[in-house]
Amino acid sequence: MNNTKNNICVHCGADCGKNPVIWNDMLFCCNGCKTVYQLLNENKLYNYYDLEDTPGIKLETTTEFGNKYAFLDNDDVKEKLILFREGGLSKVKFYIPVIHCASCIWLLENLHTLNKAVKHSFVNFTKKEVDITFSESQLSLRQLVELLSSLHYIPDLSMSLSDKEDDNQSYKKLLYKIGVAGFVFINVMTYSLPAYFNGKPLDDKLQSVLSILSFILVIPVTFYSGSDYYISAFKNMLKKVVSIDLPIALGIFVLFFVSGYDIFWGGGAGYCDSLSGLVFFLLVGKWYQSRTYEALSFERNYKSYFPIAVTKINKQIEESILLEKIEVDDVLIIRNKELIPADSELVEGEGQIDYSFVTGESTPVMKKSGDFIYAGGRQMGGIVKIRVKKEVNQSHLTKLWNQDKTYEKPSDSLKSLSDKISKYFTLTIIAIAVIGFIFWMVQGEIKTAIFVFTAVLIVACPCALALSIPFTFGNTMRIFGKNGLYIKNTEVIEKLSHITTIVFDKTGTLTQPNENKIVYTGELLTDEEKSAIYSLAKQSTHPLSNAVSKYYNDADYIAPNHFVEVLGRGVFGKVNGMNIRIGAEEYVTNRTSESEQKTSVVFVSIDGKTTGFYTISNKYREGFEEVVNRLKKQFKLYLITGDNNAEEKNLSKYFDNDKMQFNQKPGDKADFIKVLQNKGETILMTGDGLNDAGALMQSDVALTIADKVYHFSPASDAVLEADKFNQLAKFVKFTKTSLNIVKLSFGISFLYNIVGIAFAITGNLSPIIAAILMPISSVSVVAFATFATRFMGRVKL
Repeated sequence: MNNTKNNICVHCGADCGKNPVIWNDMLFCCNGCKTVYQLLNENKLYNYYDLEDTPGIKLETTTEFGNKYAFLDNDDVKEKLILFREGGLSKVKFYIPVIHCASCIWLLENLHTLNKAVKHSFVNFTKKEVDITFSESQLSLRQLVELLSSLHYIPDLSMSLSDKEDDNQSYKKLLYKIGVAGFVFINVMTYSLPAYFNGKPLDDKLQSVLSILSFILVIPVTFYSGSDYYISAFKNMLKKVVSIDLPIALGIFVLFFVSGYDIFWGGGAGYCDSLSGLVFFLLVGKWYQSRTYEALSFERNYKSYFPIAVTKINKQIEESILLEKIEVDDVLIIRNKELIPADSELVEGEGQIDYSFVTGESTPVMKKSGDFIYAGGRQMGGIVKIRVKKEVNQSHLTKLWNQDKTYEKPSDSLKSLSDKISKYFTLTIIAIAVIGFIFWMVQGEIKTAIFVFTAVLIVACPCALALSIPFTFGNTMRIFGKNGLYIKNTEVIEKLSHITTIVFDKTGTLTQPNENKIVYTGELLTDEEKSAIYSLAKQSTHPLSNAVSKYYNDADYIAPNHFVEVLGRGVFGKVNGMNIRIGAEEYVTNRTSESEQKTSVVFVSIDGKTTGFYTISNKYREGFEEVVNRLKKQFKLYLITGDNNAEEKNLSKYFDNDKMQFNQKPGDKADFIKVLQNKGETILMTGDGLNDAGALMQSDVALTIADKVYHFSPASDAVLEADKFNQLAKFVKFTKTSLNIVKLSFGISFLYNIVGIAFAITGNLSPIIAAILMPISSVSVVAFATFATRFMGRVKL
């Protein structure tokens, strides 16, 4: 990269002046920019400059901070800022106002390359927040903030330490600005009334006084009430980003300066009434939009539907309850790989807590009785009992699910299209406004030229285009949630609409857990052996393990000395001095049966000797036949299971013989999905979320079925309540309806802009009317998307 010819800073793009800082034949405006460039260069983070030209931010200080952040060594301050601290890892969330482009996101999410003590970082671009997980033993909170500040991504720590509602503060500021603009608009309109009613100005002296007074009044309207528009436009222009605020800012400034010229040098009345009215109605529209969007918001309601059930001990009896029913001091049973639903204390058992869902680090943290456990952790050993210490925060778990990047899949194409259209929209509008202005100036219509220029800039708005997707898909999420299907985020909706192939797991997905008929064949077992088998099977959440534990439900529970589960194969452990192994025949006996089995079979061995096996007959979910037959008409259907081929004859009525795979290990399932994708198929995988985690991760959309006791899996993109399984075909079909509503919203938005610009450029639309129409257009498209989705939801679901 060589910038010596144009004299701009390689890092931030600023003019380097007469005395630039030079390093490796490259120019920098200051030592700070040079330091950051060297830091990125040393750590081979070259992509930072590939994403966007001169993406950096000009530094005003060096990387030597002295005692500026010494207060971050204070334990009380740490307690307020650190959200999570466990197993040597800590997690913080910082608000960083200067996050502005793709390069910012890329650099902040690659902090681990700059400092190995940073384990993970995740940027929420819209909120300008970054979540950072780091090793506090290697990097203190103070050093982390100094690292960010050295890159000039300076955290606004007051936002993190303050309990204030930031939204309320900004809302109040908006109301103040509306108040100022409204007061001025009323007064300026009063001064202009005689001209409106008489059709001509007052006598020169009085008209001159009123015009000057009007101009003085619109100064605070221009520079206070309208300040957000040009501050935003200016900041984006510095970063070479053209935002929708730019044409609005241009329109306001044109009216202001032309009015000043007309009043003080042209002897006219100016356009102060249009200017004050324009800003007032823009701000009122902004307020109206925010209130309307809040009223139509889906996220607030959606979170309360998040369906995780847990097992609670109520008077020595185990019962399954939803998260919303959990209260402080409730005692819960957590099995292998189940999620910790709330901040709790371990009261019984040995905890091996995997916090990868929270921090991204999968190394289990050992816990003993009395230790504190954070919500979002996952037990990776045998059964433990916990006592709830804080209320369940469903939105916290939903947020973890949504932000979890371990299972991230390619983003949707429709939103990318919307972003591209919005990007070039503003430049096109400015070009049309300039052409209109020149045309009317040539015609000698100065006032019309000014009004045309301003009206075109104001009336055209890509907001409706940008809002169509989140509101349509967001409301689809809300409707699905009310009907028993819970979607991870709005991107999943579009992916579902493109599905060409559906792959089903059998056990626990097509079959109904806890509704099995089970028969034991083998040596007579003692009560101690039954208790040992029951206690070991109870540790696992697999449907077949559940069936075995239910079979011995009256046996005494004895905590295993140790317990290991091999996904898709079985479990083994030591209980009451006996080595127990339960699972598939080849896993328990080390041999594979060559005889054709007609049912699911679970073998058991005690101290290395095979004692017998359990035959488990399957009961398929209600509506299974209807769902499969309906889906068959639209999609290619496959069945893939770790179970034997006992049900092959029954299932051949619904699946082609070449589209059924039996005795598949978890890795085999993921490979099978990949083969289909390589053939151009877009895959919806339905599984139990545990043994099928690999296949779920590989698929384009991952769906898990939720029974009464639901074992949450972050690998899933969607969760379907078991009793809504017969609605699956309707849900998938409705995503295509949602996609059509988005396309229709796009069409309405384009039509509005074409008609609005046509009226504006012909001089038939005043800036005030344009200011009224702009927010109405956005609100109307959002309202259409919202109510059309809700109406179709009632009709089709």
